[in-house]
Amino acid sequence: MPIPIKDTVTRLAAISKLLVLSYIIDWIFIIGIALIGYGFYKQSPNHHPFSLTDPTISYPHTKETVTTKTLVLVCLFAPAIIIFLLSWLLVPAKATTSSNPVSNPTPKPPAAQYIRRKFWEWNVGWMGLALAVASAWTATQGLKALIGKPRPDLLARCDPDLARIAEFTVGGLGEELRGAATLVSWEICRDRSKSLRIDGFASFPSGHASFSFAGLIYLTLWLCSKFSIAFPYLPRYPIENQNHVDDEASVRKRGAAPPVYLMLIAFVPTATACFIATSRWFNYRHHGFDILFGSALGIFFAYIGFNMYHLPIRRGAGWAWGARSRRRAFLRGVGVPSSLGTDGWAGERGLDSDVEGAAAVREMGFRHQGQGQGRVKPNGSEGEAARLDG
Repeated sequence: MPIPIKDTVTRLAAISKLLVLSYIIDWIFIIGIALIGYGFYKQSPNHHPFSLTDPTISYPHTKETVTTKTLVLVCLFAPAIIIFLLSWLLVPAKATTSSNPVSNPTPKPPAAQYIRRKFWEWNVGWMGLALAVASAWTATQGLKALIGKPRPDLLARCDPDLARIAEFTVGGLGEELRGAATLVSWEICRDRSKSLRIDGFASFPSGHASFSFAGLIYLTLWLCSKFSIAFPYLPRYPIENQNHVDDEASVRKRGAAPPVYLMLIAFVPTATACFIATSRWFNYRHHGFDILFGSALGIFFAYIGFNMYHLPIRRGAGWAWGARSRRRAFLRGVGVPSSLGTDGWAGERGLDSDVEGAAAVREMGFRHQGQGQGRVKPNGSEGEAARLDG
């Protein structure tokens, strides 16, 4: 039997402080990941020896098309603002309310549940974005510090002292074999500023590429989820039984392409990331492989950040995964099948579970009445259950 509204509201009010604390700690760890990346950024990297005759590091030092400040604004703050606005505007306030209260007297959730659902979508939207960007930033800065690969414009930054080549030679056969390369250390440079000492040996991987693809590919996935932008999907095996009177032969009616304008909207962040990454090539800041590797790194972390907090685009109807169970807020014991709880922000059960449970009971009764009569014609109860599943 349906759970009384009074009990439902009482359970809704029982917000688990332990669960809230667990997600606050998640945020602290995400910020900690970014701070580790900042520590790598401030460190002087390894300085890979180079040749003064190497054409790949002889490009001029030019002005950046996309500065670091612009990069952060476009790839972090802009997606964060878009996610915030659309989470409060697109998430339906009455996602768990019955459209036919006469035949389906489902308890109407209070306004607090609407706000919590919107807040949850906003929170996990930001958590996925922050996790993707922070992870890409830290991995990139760590690799930069370890590898210390010279940038294409290194010699323009370096201003080498050609009279002291022999003093700073560290390798190569240039002194013994005519025409052979001579490798020198970075101390041959007359410019010892930060532009050379730290930034001049930070070519691999491209930070602009990894940061832009992490933030903007995540935004693309998030928009595709919210606007249901995906390739039409046809199951390998039919899920209906043979009693259906639908047009079973017409599989083409089971899927349709989304509107083109929605696909263009979702593609804009990806195109922006491609432009930012490409600008590092014609600004002579990175070699080609540096940009490709940084882009792949950003896509990898964007994929992780999105799938960690959001349902699959084709099957999730635009929703994020629910909150952890209060009893599993920090740790899942051995043998526990899942860390996903049904309580959300409430106590042992949440409002969504109560409403969905009531609808499921009605649907089971309806299906039981229709047994032995061929295909049962769907009514408002099945439509309501479908909405509740979303």
